[in-house]
Amino acid sequence: MYRAVTRQIEVLVEPEFLPERSSPEKQQFFWAYSITIVNGGPDSVQLKTRHWVITDGFGQQQEVRGEGVVGEQPVIGPGERYEYTSGVPLTTSSGFMTGSYQMVTEDGEAFDLAIPLFSLDSPDIRRTLN
Repeated sequence: MYRAVTRQIEVLVEPEFLPERSSPEKQQFFWAYSITIVNGGPDSVQLKTRHWVITDGFGQQQEVRGEGVVGEQPVIGPGERYEYTSGVPLTTSSGFMTGSYQMVTEDGEAFDLAIPLFSLDSPDIRRTLN
């Protein structure tokens, strides 16, 4: 599990390779990732937007920006958590993701909530060390 904390709000990420949605012979690899956001702070916050940086095994990056997550812009109260699962395809058998959520407090203050860098690895990947 991968973890980042910003302003007492924790983001946990658990990636999982999905062989049933992947076709290595066609260079199609698919991962699900489960996100848990835990508000350990004193104020309610709302997730407004997301920004992802997705890097494939060749180092090529793609940026994705959008409103909310999985069609929602959740409000997360003090001591509450919000969980969702989404997915990402790559044309390589490994990669990385990182990013941020734009959050807004009840007072209207916007801030970026860090999403930890996490790896996307297929179980068939062969690593060599020089």
